[in-house]
Amino acid sequence: MTTTTAPIPVRSPLPDGLAGGTVLIFGGSSGIGLAAGALLGSIGARTVLVGRDKGRLDAAVERVRDAGDGDVLGIAADIRDERAVTEVFERTGAVDHVLHTAGGLTGAGPVAEMTRDTAGEAFDERLWSALAIARAAVPRLGPGGSVTFSSGVLVTRPRPGMSAPLAAVGGVEALARALAVELAPRRLRVNAVRFGQFDTPLSRGAMGADAGEAGDRAVAAAGSGTPLGRWGTADEAASAALFLMANPYMTGEVLTVDGGFSLV
Repeated sequence: MTTTTAPIPVRSPLPDGLAGGTVLIFGGSSGIGLAAGALLGSIGARTVLVGRDKGRLDAAVERVRDAGDGDVLGIAADIRDERAVTEVFERTGAVDHVLHTAGGLTGAGPVAEMTRDTAGEAFDERLWSALAIARAAVPRLGPGGSVTFSSGVLVTRPRPGMSAPLAAVGGVEALARALAVELAPRRLRVNAVRFGQFDTPLSRGAMGADAGEAGDRAVAAAGSGTPLGRWGTADEAASAALFLMANPYMTGEVLTVDGGFSLV
């Protein structure tokens, strides 16, 4: 492993310090990943969005392009395919930060009915994809570069029938901490964001809410019992990821952003 005796570079910890850099976002075609891309575009960062659906990805690229002056590239790829992940990095070229927001809670169901295949699907979706992204990112990141993963508050507040997906997501948090230690000699940083409930297409789909007024009412009702009275926005979630990228003294952290949900 490449090491350095120089300390990690000092730079502005504010998000505008990301201007001019390249951020690669897995899961960038919708939700939190797309919001992160738009915020990065608004401050002049080069953004590369990765998603499976070409149509949604093209629309996401246009949204990020409209958000600011930063260059934006869309690459269609399945992050469960390690070769495809490697090709994404090859097409991206120089990269400064990586954000991994892709993946849902696949493989839910009672443990007594679980099969190796369904559990494996859950781990491929979240944990193996995170490992594959980290493996491809490390040789391409310079000192001060970062990888940010995503997890969720259900890791600390589990529900019945979620053992496989939550084990996979919990593994992502452990991976972030382990890699922060392993990659510190290279002056690379690794963190995770533990997200609560945010108003995204994925969350709406999970609760059967559409994008119209009826869906808006359903989301408002679902959020009314939370400490702040609503679900968070995708922009509010994405800003936490930008904070971890921008602050050069943040590593090995699992940052909870849930509007106080885990307190009640």
